[in-house]
Amino acid sequence: MRSGPSTHPKHLLRRWLSALLDTVFPPTCVGCGRVGSLFCAHCAQAVLPTPPPLCPRCGRPQKNEASLCRLCRQDPQPPLRLVRAAALHASPLRAAIHALKYENHPELAESLARYLIAAAMQEPFTSLIEQIHVVIPVPLHDERLATRGYNQSALLARNFAAHWGLPVEETWLRRIRATQSQVGLNATERRQNVSGAFQAQEAAAGKHILLVDDVFTTGSTLNACAAALRQAGAADIVALALATPPPPQDDALPPDA
Repeated sequence: MRSGPSTHPKHLLRRWLSALLDTVFPPTCVGCGRVGSLFCAHCAQAVLPTPPPLCPRCGRPQKNEASLCRLCRQDPQPPLRLVRAAALHASPLRAAIHALKYENHPELAESLARYLIAAAMQEPFTSLIEQIHVVIPVPLHDERLATRGYNQSALLARNFAAHWGLPVEETWLRRIRATQSQVGLNATERRQNVSGAFQAQEAAAGKHILLVDDVFTTGSTLNACAAALRQAGAADIVALALATPPPPQDDALPPDA
């Protein structure tokens, strides 16, 4: 099942009304309020890339140079081999992601996917991209998908994969259990929240897979997805996320979306 945008009459009507309103009232930038586009050129240029030093495994920005970040040191053999985030989850990108997910603006995915494409043009992904067999977005549960009308990660994945000529498989990984929002949960609670929430198909066996998500905080969701794919026999799993929180000022968990 493709995960968005939905062709349900309710969602089609909502998008038709949105397009009509855009004609009468030109869109304003979700980042700064300028009239003319949903994400203006000024805000697009103001997106902050993830600053070094980065954890070599998960790519989270670190306060000090280190071999692995605190969270990665706690999990010496994660199912997910490598993660990189394209940018910091800070203004104006934070506002754009919120609009994509919660304000019925699926059209933002095309612009935002450009940051994922740019991230894949840098090491370590430049030497990995040719090994990828398939791109898989982090799935939504059917209930949330029906409510939202589309899966924002799937929209990002499609735009990203189209640039590289890679296939996207949205049925190989399913969220079989509805989970509460990760917002406000600590690292342990996040792992428990998504544990066993995903199921992968045997088609993933032997494949080199790239997972795509919108925001990467502790990695609980991506690792739960990777665990399901490993169980199905996937050969290798790496991930790209659109954004990750700024580097922590201390050892506390960085704030979530």
